[in-house]
Amino acid sequence: MRILVTGATGWIGSALVPELLGAGHRVVGLSRSDAGAAALDSAGAEVVRGDLDDLELLSATAAQVDGVVHLAFKHDLAFGGDFPAAVAADRAAAAALAAPLKGTGRPLVIASGLAGHHSGTPVTEDDPPAADSPAADRMVTERDVLALASADVRSASVRLAPTVHGAGDTGFVSVLVETARRTGISGQVGDGSNHWPAVHVTDAARLFRLACESAPAGTVLHAAGEQGVPMREIAGAIGRGLDVPVREVQPEHFGHLSAFAALDVVALSDRTRALLGWQPEGPTLVEDIERHYTRATTAQPTS
Repeated sequence: MRILVTGATGWIGSALVPELLGAGHRVVGLSRSDAGAAALDSAGAEVVRGDLDDLELLSATAAQVDGVVHLAFKHDLAFGGDFPAAVAADRAAAAALAAPLKGTGRPLVIASGLAGHHSGTPVTEDDPPAADSPAADRMVTERDVLALASADVRSASVRLAPTVHGAGDTGFVSVLVETARRTGISGQVGDGSNHWPAVHVTDAARLFRLACESAPAGTVLHAAGEQGVPMREIAGAIGRGLDVPVREVQPEHFGHLSAFAALDVVALSDRTRALLGWQPEGPTLVEDIERHYTRATTAQPTS
């Protein structure tokens, strides 16, 4: 297959491109920068220069490929305080990518999230997000895309764990590490009994490939290698790695992650594994924290 990947040089995209190429697919990567274009070219992918705002380009490129994986998201807007604008851009981009796929049976696989399911009760692929979740607004794109199954688009949504971890990550866990480094304590909200699902980045990339290859139309998939890691274990691993004490803190201690720090998310992925034969193989989150995250790092949002 010749597959268009948006966000191809982001955190997950950088793992997905070699995963697709290694499986014999051809990759067309969307890049908005010279550095991104050079990285894609070096990896062996074709390059299309543009961004999520160029809707005509997105549609024209999607019309020329056998499938689309949409990973890009405007994290700069989202973390800058305008989450609704980031969601609106994501929704428009998904619609532009979908338009030429209608009636073709070709795949459109998008990235969604599990942070919207925060009751602490184990959730399956059938469960909708909580309406009061800080990430619930983003799920409108998932609903749009899944509905395309009725238009003969082989649509699928991969709900990513809040922590997609691995060497080189500068996302959520790195923010926790940098906060601990700066404040001298590894914080947890309350007794740290709330959970975050986790998945290694290479396992997430493999799931996107499998979804593009064979997920049925209208499928929701859970990229959760670990269904829920207690926050006390995360805080403990960070504390050991930095040699700082673990302390109970208020959510505001974590800055722009305050809305996520107390989330209690337990996500099952049994159906995903059975449907596509997906078996996570990477290290656990705590293992990765001990190996990589407590070394010097600068945290920033990833795409």
